[in-house]
Amino acid sequence: MDILIVEDEAEIAQLIKLYLEKEGFSCETCRDGNIALQLFRDRQPDLIVLDLMLPGLDGLEVCARIRQQPGSKDPYILMLTAKGEEIDRIIGLSTGADDYMVKPFSPRELVARVRALLRRSLRHGTQSQIYRTPHFTVDLDQRTATRQVAAEEATLLDLTPLEFDMLATFMSYPGRVWNRTQLVEKLWGEDFFGDERVVDSHVARLRKKIEPDPSHPSFVKTVIGVGYKFEDE
Repeated sequence: MDILIVEDEAEIAQLIKLYLEKEGFSCETCRDGNIALQLFRDRQPDLIVLDLMLPGLDGLEVCARIRQQPGSKDPYILMLTAKGEEIDRIIGLSTGADDYMVKPFSPRELVARVRALLRRSLRHGTQSQIYRTPHFTVDLDQRTATRQVAAEEATLLDLTPLEFDMLATFMSYPGRVWNRTQLVEKLWGEDFFGDERVVDSHVARLRKKIEPDPSHPSFVKTVIGVGYKFEDE
């Protein structure tokens, strides 16, 4: 597994690299947002450890640009920041980060979170099953999702790994109401360390890709005070 570490403090970058390489990961470091984007295009890493405050482009912009690049490998992104305010955490997750850590952090915890993120693809990749509803088809073996837009026309959905897993989870139990805790356990597993409200950010991103009108969702619906459910009549 290849990991790109984007951190402008050299000592922190080398510490992260040391701990991850001890676990068998292949790591490369850089200190600048623009260079990070170039390395992403060249190396196509499986995961990026991304600092929020960077020279050149900041971490939020780097994260957003990576998520907007079609046809590229869609890496997991673990964002780092010295800021602890809730609004920074929410902004970081809403731009496409999969997890979030506040400095100072334990290197061992960072390694645990990296392993938890990378295990998602291993956990879901062992299944061979297809879910179908009137408007959607999800193939867990091929990890593809399509939406029926006309009687004989389907379009391939451009989903991140987490968005794919979330849609598959919803479609596996149509009509079931999921609360945040249940979705975290299903999608992140027992290794999750963050804020459960990360679920809301990823639901919003999924809606933008599958709903005709994300502000008035037809498929992934909010059950006020409880959570979310998927319906496709």
